[in-house]
Amino acid sequence: MKRSLSLHIIQDGDFAMWRCFRANCGWAGQAFADSNNNTKVFSSKQMTEKSLGLEPLGDKLIAYFAERMISEGTLQRNYVMQLSGDKAVIAFPFRQNGVLVGCKYRTYREKIFWQERGTEKWLFGLDDIKEAAEIIIVEGEMDKLAMEEAGFLNCVSVPCGAPQKASAKEFPPREKDTGYQYIWNCKEHLDRVSRIILATDGDVPGQALAEELARRLGKERCCRVQWPKKDEFCCFNDANEVLKFLGGDALKEVIENPELYQLQVPDRAMQCT
Repeated sequence: MKRSLSLHIIQDGDFAMWRCFRANCGWAGQAFADSNNNTKVFSSKQMTEKSLGLEPLGDKLIAYFAERMISEGTLQRNYVMQLSGDKAVIAFPFRQNGVLVGCKYRTYREKIFWQERGTEKWLFGLDDIKEAAEIIIVEGEMDKLAMEEAGFLNCVSVPCGAPQKASAKEFPPREKDTGYQYIWNCKEHLDRVSRIILATDGDVPGQALAEELARRLGKERCCRVQWPKKDEFCCFNDANEVLKFLGGDALKEVIENPELYQLQVPDRAMQCT
């Protein structure tokens, strides 16, 4: 009798997904019709920190984050942990309405990434934008943490990095837009936002990601961050690099002064589909 079940059904009836957000339940799954019109159903129970083998960060990883100017308070608020018995693997739990819905891992030196099996495609930090009219989207979890150190809680990170280049074609229908399914899964939150600051990396893939996000979110409500110059030859690449070398105030100033996204042709924005 509680309003705790999230249910989404594609209109043509080919796909459905659900999740119960009650802490003592966590029933989740999805159903879809295959090419032979046979229905397949996958269901699972709620994952927990214990079932994933997570534990609080040890001194080694806390020191690593300190080198990146990320405080223990920020780490704790974002539930950042480590794999039990492995002091070299950072765990970034994905939560929705406070419930653990997935986890992404990375080795702290080599930057090797992978996700827990069953992790759904959501934006990292989704609960931080539930009531926000303006949000910031970054390219990685470390940059989301850096934004918090600069005073911005209204920030989320994409879960899976950037493409090598932007597609020359218009983005595909929702059910086939697999590379950006996290945008569609979070559509309810994103539709309420009036202004979106795209603070992706400054390299070519980061610029391509900003373009792909703007296409789906609507360029008319998007702004882009231009990272400050590192020297006469290049600029800083991302939020954490600016925080580490220039400090929180410099990062804050960059985010507060984004550039308007250049509108070229009318976009088929997701809020209108």
